[in-house]
Amino acid sequence: MDTRLEAFKRLLDIMDELRAKCPWDKEQTFESIRHLTIEETYELSEAILEKSGNDIKKELGDLLLHIVFYAKIGSEQKLFDIEDVINSINEKLVNRHPHIFANVVAEDANKVKENWENIKMKEGNRSVLSGVPLSLPALVKAYRIQDKARGIGFDWEKPNQVWEKVEEEIGELKTELDLNTSPEKIESEFGDLMFALINYARFIGVNPENALERTNKKFIKRFMYLEKKALEMGRTLKSMSLEEMDVFWNEAKAFE
Repeated sequence: MDTRLEAFKRLLDIMDELRAKCPWDKEQTFESIRHLTIEETYELSEAILEKSGNDIKKELGDLLLHIVFYAKIGSEQKLFDIEDVINSINEKLVNRHPHIFANVVAEDANKVKENWENIKMKEGNRSVLSGVPLSLPALVKAYRIQDKARGIGFDWEKPNQVWEKVEEEIGELKTELDLNTSPEKIESEFGDLMFALINYARFIGVNPENALERTNKKFIKRFMYLEKKALEMGRTLKSMSLEEMDVFWNEAKAFE
């Protein structure tokens, strides 16, 4: 037997035994492990950003366990089993890649995405955007919405057009701030600006979620260096001036 199949069979057997004998595993439901699955997904995302191959491997294993766990619960409830799950994704991959498994031509990745969205519409999706989960974080959701719209040709043609839109949105936000209008109006214009920036990021090949998270990490690292230096001096950050803090902030930047 293929060693990959042997490894997967062992995982299924372990899941069966855990479900039968482990007090914790026996109690779990779709709902009870849902939040854990979300946590594992974020941990995988963290490992990917850190470019840690070993951690990516471990987190993928944790996610695979969750998939097997859901399938086990589904089989107990006579809803589906792991074979149904695998067959479903196999059929979807074949159906949505006619340029590989049929005679459709797709010259590049953009054409593949266009075909993908057209096929999904034929499968009964009421909207191109219906595949974007409502529960996604707003930044990720905006990126996916724009990417989905591009799949059917609703998009700007050149990056400079998108940048002009960014500048337009900056101007509209500034106008509302200068007029000191309602918080709701200012929030709306700020949202429009963020949406335009996310759109521009997509056009220049930057994933805005990854970019922002890398900046978060960078800020945290520099700020913790600042805290460490203050502690070494026997001081608190609150007692330091911005000029004093800037010295250590620039030191942290230099170390990078």
